[in-house]
Amino acid sequence: MEYEYLVGLRKHSSWRLLGADSAPLIISFFHRVFVRGNRRTIPAGEMISALDDYLFHLRRVLGEDAYPRPAKTYLDEWAGGETGFLRKFYPARGDEAEYDLTPASEKVLEWVASFTPRQFIGTESRLLTVFRLLREIVTDAMVDPDSEIQRLEREKLRIEEELAALKSGHYPLKDSTRIRERFIEACETAQRLLSDFRQVEENFRQLDRKTREKITISDSSKGDLLDDIFGEQDAINGSDQGKSFRAFWHYIMSPASQDELELLLKQVLQLPETNDLDHREGLGRIRFQLINAGERVNETRGQLVEQLRKFLDEQSWLENRRIMEIIRNIEKKAVKIREIPPLQADFTHLDHVRPDIDLPMARGLFQPPIQIRVDDQVTVGRGDFKPTALYEQQFVDRKELAKRVLRALKGRSQVSLVEICEKFPVEKGLTELLTYLQLACESDSAVVQPDLTTSIVYKDTNGHKHMAVMPDVIFVR
Repeated sequence: MEYEYLVGLRKHSSWRLLGADSAPLIISFFHRVFVRGNRRTIPAGEMISALDDYLFHLRRVLGEDAYPRPAKTYLDEWAGGETGFLRKFYPARGDEAEYDLTPASEKVLEWVASFTPRQFIGTESRLLTVFRLLREIVTDAMVDPDSEIQRLEREKLRIEEELAALKSGHYPLKDSTRIRERFIEACETAQRLLSDFRQVEENFRQLDRKTREKITISDSSKGDLLDDIFGEQDAINGSDQGKSFRAFWHYIMSPASQDELELLLKQVLQLPETNDLDHREGLGRIRFQLINAGERVNETRGQLVEQLRKFLDEQSWLENRRIMEIIRNIEKKAVKIREIPPLQADFTHLDHVRPDIDLPMARGLFQPPIQIRVDDQVTVGRGDFKPTALYEQQFVDRKELAKRVLRALKGRSQVSLVEICEKFPVEKGLTELLTYLQLACESDSAVVQPDLTTSIVYKDTNGHKHMAVMPDVIFVR
């Protein structure tokens, strides 16, 4: 850490928060409402009410002169551009502003929380994590295949010994210390993962802000500007962070992964060794918090696409307006000189007219027409089907399919299209499946995963089985 770097770091929001006169108030309040309350975003009304209660408590302890300003004034100051301790925004749905921690404030809370004495530090768990990560790196890189084969053989021998011991009735003794150590490490890792999502969301939000600035001040053509913007978006999506987030989203949205995570959490929280440990409630809700955090990142990425769409619409509108103005001017001049036409033959000309180029060598060779000979002895046959079937169309009731989705979601948080088709068999073939897919694309409560495919077997009206391979579709509440 060089001197110049630390001098520049003093302008960062984290440093300004630590050096603020009201830092104890800000940090303690943020910890109370966000960390202890295990909340990600809080509506403005609820935030003002919580700060009013906290200020009332502090004034009773510190005196009436402590922090005399109203709660809304403090929140507006903390969410201002110069401080940036909070992010105030309006959600996509709703007319009430919400507050969220900035990544800089999140780091300050983590750093201050690290001063709190812990129940114990799990050294063994962290050492085993280091060994596991190193093994995975070597396995992925395949540094030495022979060493990997030997490691797998040793692992196989160990598993066989454990199986033999279990079959003979020798069960290993439960180590309460190791269980508590693993539980604390899992809670800390899950909390850090949720904190990292704020930084991921902030990175995509910075890209959206830079895109808006480029659109506002750029003098480039529409093609060059879009090429530059899409290049930055592809660079972020192709980066390690973008690839890691896509892999996380596909994994967490998998029904099998969610069921496994829910089962593991249920089993862990029922252990008596974890009853007196902290963060039990937070770890129990980690599945919903991860999905919510991932959805917010996707919404932020969707704002970038929406901004590009608005830009294209505005550019097209401006171009069409300019064309209509030119046409109107030509029409006005034509009406003005209608009674007195110009005597010159070349009274006007058009610039930049594209010439018609006709290259002789580009023409194809002559081909004589094919003469079709028709046999006079033509017998009229009879079809083995009713021609009225050509005019019959299948009608798929979208409302009925939507009701099926709601009935399948009853008592569940999500359901896949495969499960819906198993519960309500497909009656009208591929048209019905495409209608399901259309409902998922138009709904905000459905996820279409084009990278994952699934197979659905259905029968046609004749009873023949068919199989359709289509993207994995998940409907959620």
